[in-house]
Amino acid sequence: MLLPVLFLVTGFCVSQESDYDKVENYLNRLMVDSAEVFLNKNLKTGKSIFEKAQYSYYNGIILKRRDRHDLGFEELTKALIIFKQIDSLKHLANTYYEICDLLLQQNNLDIDIEPYADEYYSIAKKFNDPLMLARAYSKYASLSSRKDDFDSTISYYKKTIEKLKIINDTLRIAIIETNIGSIFYGTKKDSDSALYFYKKSLPVFKKYKIRQYVSNNYNNQAKAYELAGDHNKALEFYELTKDISLNEYNIKTQEVYYDNQLKNYKALNDFENAFLSAEKLLAIKDSINNTEQNIAISEIKEQYDNEKLRADNLESESKRKQAQNLLFGSLVLLGFGGITFFLIQKNTKRKQKLAEQEKALESQKLATVLKEQELLSIDAMIEGQEKERQRIANDLHDDLGGLMATVKLHFNALKDKQTPELYDKTTTLLDEAYQKIRSIAHAKNSGVIAKQGLLKAVNQMAEKVSAANKITIDVIDHGLENRLENSLELTIFRIIQELVTNIIKHANATEATIHLTNHEETLNIMVEDNGKGFNPSQITTRHKGMGISSIDKRVEHLNGTMTIESELKKGTTVIIDIPI
Repeated sequence: MLLPVLFLVTGFCVSQESDYDKVENYLNRLMVDSAEVFLNKNLKTGKSIFEKAQYSYYNGIILKRRDRHDLGFEELTKALIIFKQIDSLKHLANTYYEICDLLLQQNNLDIDIEPYADEYYSIAKKFNDPLMLARAYSKYASLSSRKDDFDSTISYYKKTIEKLKIINDTLRIAIIETNIGSIFYGTKKDSDSALYFYKKSLPVFKKYKIRQYVSNNYNNQAKAYELAGDHNKALEFYELTKDISLNEYNIKTQEVYYDNQLKNYKALNDFENAFLSAEKLLAIKDSINNTEQNIAISEIKEQYDNEKLRADNLESESKRKQAQNLLFGSLVLLGFGGITFFLIQKNTKRKQKLAEQEKALESQKLATVLKEQELLSIDAMIEGQEKERQRIANDLHDDLGGLMATVKLHFNALKDKQTPELYDKTTTLLDEAYQKIRSIAHAKNSGVIAKQGLLKAVNQMAEKVSAANKITIDVIDHGLENRLENSLELTIFRIIQELVTNIIKHANATEATIHLTNHEETLNIMVEDNGKGFNPSQITTRHKGMGISSIDKRVEHLNGTMTIESELKKGTTVIIDIPI
């Protein structure tokens, strides 16, 4: 069984209420024990109705994380009722989200989850908040996944990533990419695609040092290798999950780990370890009772629906009486005043909206002009470089080559009048120089790239650099059987050339690997070295080296993305994705 990666825990920040802020920070860092202790010690006896709602909200999340879904649902339902009464819209939205998330974690539950997701999405649209919309799309993706609707699931996840890119939330993007890998694994049984997304997200989890996410990623890679039939490789990744104590996880997550280990040991005929995993699995299953939790959740839902119906009836009766009283008032005067105020307010909002739209349009036009200028400068730079190379090649071939041929003829004419041995040596040297000039001249029009393609050029470059420097460079390719467009191959070759140059100049590395992977409509370039590494935070948009700046511009010109992962004394990895 695969382990899902949570889309983080809480949904809103209460900056003026620092105690709840601490609880939220504990939950976001997956420190459930600390969150529970602090909540019950400092916030259990809330005075106001709003504080009581918040206590129920956070307590519901904690119970959900402990797999006490029936009690968690009860607490979150309490919070939902109060937030509705006090009309706290954003808190209400996030409570809908947490209930939806809880119900999605429960199997064989006879409750319609979609209305909770719809309520959350409708409020997210009102706020037009990218993070809220991203969270809504992620839940719709989960609902589609339950229906085995692969296309809808992937579509919703892509919408999620689009919203997260607006706020540059790399961690949540990595979480969604992990979930996409799980969809390829579960629905399509495509281990290669699953592994691609798992490996792509792993460096981000390591960067943020979220141990449980790293361990979940190792578990999912192990399952993908199992699907591919490589049980030994799967066992390597299961061993990596043991670096993190399973006591840190909730009971259901422990169940998944032991169940996966049991199946893999059986496949390898390692019955001793299989027996140990089976014992642990049976002990955990005894403490889990999904059926009882489902019954309790259903009963709580029924109570909530009945209570809501009574509240709606009371509210309808109250509104009817109020309407009768207002009917005897100054209806005409109030109506006229209300209409006037409404028109004035509407006109003001319309003017504000028009002004904001005009301002946004101007900003967009300016950004477009700047972008076009930058692209033109990059095109001009590349075109100028290639024209200069071609000019040099033509000059060598037409001028110096002809001159050397003439010199050779003159020496041949004098051969009989002088010492033959001396002229033989001279002629040999002239032949060698002439052949070198011919080889340089034949390199025009971008040489091996134009004739044999990107992969051949990269391999030859790696061989030459390895021979001339104290470094070994390997090239690993996948899916590059067909040629790309010539100018695209040239630009990609220049990017890789710049990356290798940076390694030689700065990394002090002895080994480097260039990965080239053509995955559907994306070319993935990953360049790794075992050098001294550096602090990526020192690279900013204003302070980039010439090499990094050049690479960044080339990648942006190709509508690609670049990620740099590095640690001191642990080498550097550069990941580039380019649409093709």
